[in-house]
Amino acid sequence: MKIHTLWLSASALALAWSGVASAQTTASASRDTSGATVQELIVTAERRNENLQQTAIAATVLTGKDLQKQGIVTVDQLQFISPSLTVNNFGQGNDFDIRGIGKGEHNSQTGTGVVTYRDGVATFPGYFQEEPYYDIAGVEILRGPQGTFSGQNATGGAVIVNTVDPKINGGYTGYIQAQAGNYGDWGLQGAVNLPISDTLAARVAFNTEERNSFYHISGPWTGDPGLKWGSARFSLLWTPTDKLKVLWKTDYNYLDNGGYFGDSLTTPGTSSLFTFANNYKTYATDQFVRSIVKVDYTLDNGIDLRSISGYQQGRTAWTGDIDGTAAAAPNYIIAEAVNERIWSQEFNIISPDKGPFGWVLGAYYQNNRYDFPVGLFDIGVPPGVVDEDLNGVNPTYTAAVFGQASWNWDNGLQLQVGARYSKWSTTNRAFFTVPEFGLNFPQNQTEEGNNVTGKVALNWNVNADNFLYAFVASGAKPGGLNTALYFAGGGVPAPFGQEYVTDYELGWKSTLLDNHLRTQLGVYYNSFEHFQVSLPIPSAPTQVTEQNVPNPTKLYGVEASAQAVFGDFSFNVGLGLEHSELGTFYTEDPRLPAAGTCNPTTGPATAACINLAGKPQTYAPDFTFNVYSQYVFHLADQDTLTPAVSYSHISDQWATLFDNRAAGDYLTARDILGASLAWQHGDITATLYGSNLSDDKYVAAVVSPIRIAGPPRQFGIRLLKTF
Repeated sequence: MKIHTLWLSASALALAWSGVASAQTTASASRDTSGATVQELIVTAERRNENLQQTAIAATVLTGKDLQKQGIVTVDQLQFISPSLTVNNFGQGNDFDIRGIGKGEHNSQTGTGVVTYRDGVATFPGYFQEEPYYDIAGVEILRGPQGTFSGQNATGGAVIVNTVDPKINGGYTGYIQAQAGNYGDWGLQGAVNLPISDTLAARVAFNTEERNSFYHISGPWTGDPGLKWGSARFSLLWTPTDKLKVLWKTDYNYLDNGGYFGDSLTTPGTSSLFTFANNYKTYATDQFVRSIVKVDYTLDNGIDLRSISGYQQGRTAWTGDIDGTAAAAPNYIIAEAVNERIWSQEFNIISPDKGPFGWVLGAYYQNNRYDFPVGLFDIGVPPGVVDEDLNGVNPTYTAAVFGQASWNWDNGLQLQVGARYSKWSTTNRAFFTVPEFGLNFPQNQTEEGNNVTGKVALNWNVNADNFLYAFVASGAKPGGLNTALYFAGGGVPAPFGQEYVTDYELGWKSTLLDNHLRTQLGVYYNSFEHFQVSLPIPSAPTQVTEQNVPNPTKLYGVEASAQAVFGDFSFNVGLGLEHSELGTFYTEDPRLPAAGTCNPTTGPATAACINLAGKPQTYAPDFTFNVYSQYVFHLADQDTLTPAVSYSHISDQWATLFDNRAAGDYLTARDILGASLAWQHGDITATLYGSNLSDDKYVAAVVSPIRIAGPPRQFGIRLLKTF
């Protein structure tokens, strides 16, 4: 596989440099920035291109150039450039939360609350999240439920990633970028546009990176903890007429992360985060392919008919030590492999962008199947003594119809009404076994349901520079199935139900100082109902089952952001203030001794039966802040030198609902400082970069009973050539 990855890189590099040889020379653009203003940012969340400043959405939008300047290549880094967002990376799956809503349970049955779209297709919901950002046109981070257009699994928000399309008659254009840094890091990426005819063009892009491990590991473990990534993308654009546009893109990713290592929660302090023992083999690799076909046909009356078809297939595999020590006891291990396949289809009918009345109609279908191969999914506690094995299939599907209508008045008022009806189903055809005890539990269950979500917004374009909005939006996340209670008399607990969130939001977006400063300000109040969480079973507290919290959780806050350009000086800043309170419910912390009964609704409250009312939501920091600024110095021969600095603060948060510091639930604040110095000479840019320059040591995620460290200080150089 390593040879295959390098071959892809070499092939794409050869194409890129052949493009350089064939490209026509163009004059350098003037670098006079005295009249520069803030760039208009576009959002595509509502199935048409809209100006962020005149759209009732709380969002952070970055162009491909923004990502490149700030060195953002993974989903983890988004938390350092957007307010109210946290990404707690525990491996092939992530806890991705916006405003404290996302994915809080690590299993295939619990859906994500923040859905990611790649070129219009909803990606794997919870796994395969480390797909790198390369040759990107833009990223939109949408905060708050997106129930109309993104549908289920967007209770917290959505991330829309659009890669660069081929350009017909665009010549042989593209870029090549190399990087080298500490920890033996090296990487190469690039892309080239390939004009084929007046109606056909292609684009080839690739990314590859290798890096040594951050960790110093002792103990009788085996494996290669280093990172080895290889990705490639092929795109084809065909426009036989001015009314028809057909776009095909196929991505392949091989992401070998070496393993996910962590020290035991019982180890005090943070000095051991990167130095510890391990006594089991490690492996952590994602391989997947995604192919999309997007067809747009515009009728004579301006109505756009759109079809987006997607096929995705992948395999995630992880083996590792999950007790965080090399001790003989306890010795807990995990060895899992899961195959996943998704078919999806969306149809849109989109009205023209003219007249007082606009509308969008759509239909969506997704079929997602998880396969757990025999003998490849085992949790040993310890292995050979108690092995929890799973095999079988878990097919799921979602079908939906949706629409939104907008009415514009001459006084600048606009009313928007959107709704989505979704129907879903999940089925287990699997076996859960504990071979040492002769336990074999077949699981043949189906749970299905439906929901209605949507949005009603009243917007007001006060004038060309001020936009006000107020809306109520809702989102839902499907329910799921529980696994067998192998040490509690057998049987399978009842399914858990859907989650719902209702969001009330007010916002103001303004453009100031002749478009040199743009601001966004919003306040929100969320009522979060039927939160899905794993809780101990009252009759057998040593085992857990997923349930719904019986009373609503409240989340509310304020978000503010600004973008400014004053001559050669520019900056972006974002801030989020949030407060969350769980509703009343009782449960036992399975890490503590059990005593008596504990009913989730009635308790009674004891030292063992804890009322979690008023506690904060997991992964919901009270305060987030991020800023990025740069200044362009002009040198001779139109060269420039651009120093830039970034800072991000994410306040402390809790990894479980129990807020138990002694058990390792408390995650300290993160203060991440970055800097770069870029020298541009014609079409070549050399950039010195550094991330986490203060070497802040923080816990990025907790997977009980281990904690996983966030990336340490990294620095290096990037060389970029455009053509």
